[in-house]
Amino acid sequence: MGVSMATARMWVERWERQQERYAVDREERFTVIADVVEHTTTGRDHPLLLDLGCGPGSLAARLAARFPHAEIVAADMDPLLLELGRTHHVDAARYVDTVIGEEGWTDVLALQRPLDAAVSSTALHYLPEQALLRTYRSLASLLRPGGVLVNGDHFPPGAAPCSALTAHVGRRRSERTGGPAEEDWRSWWEAAARDPELADLLDERGRRQAAHAGSGGDEEMTVCRHAELLRRAGFAHVAPVWQYGDSAVLVAVMDDARGGGAPVGP
Repeated sequence: MGVSMATARMWVERWERQQERYAVDREERFTVIADVVEHTTTGRDHPLLLDLGCGPGSLAARLAARFPHAEIVAADMDPLLLELGRTHHVDAARYVDTVIGEEGWTDVLALQRPLDAAVSSTALHYLPEQALLRTYRSLASLLRPGGVLVNGDHFPPGAAPCSALTAHVGRRRSERTGGPAEEDWRSWWEAAARDPELADLLDERGRRQAAHAGSGGDEEMTVCRHAELLRRAGFAHVAPVWQYGDSAVLVAVMDDARGGGAPVGP
């Protein structure tokens, strides 16, 4: 079910353009995530990084370019996006097919040492709250003392008027910095469905979606709620480090001695 390099390049480039609709200042967000990783891994020769919900390797490729000596593991459940990443960003990461948040999902990662950082961009918001809490707990067990989880995503305010306001600010920012891409998420997938080279991968994707129907969603939890879950999962310190509209980068830090972040609650 592989794809050619030319096909992978074309679809990844189109993916990059359409994703600009969904992450305000997307490149700046990626850069901020990398800045946090840089701060966390200073003095470490070969940091170990995990990219959660990696898609076709957009964030992994940028991290690999900035940290050429890092070992990067990129995880996703989408067979098409994973194959595009493996082909187009072949040297960026070791790509792993796993369903984040499900029982045993971290075993498939085959990590040989503690993580220095786990990162994600516009990928965890689909997890229901209990699955997200399980995921945060799993990551807390994988990170070294002082390691970080860096999550760039949409974190709307709890109050509807404020949520509408932050969404408007984000849209206006996108318009000022180049306007919306011609292709959106839905039309990208519709176009991909017409490419015969992707047919087998799309069939497999459809089977997986059917098997996991009803297990996802779009929770749109606030930063405060994420912070509560992260502290329950074992992270000692949680804070947003960048925000524009409702697009933010949230950082959770493991206690250096593993003492100040003990999990609490069910």
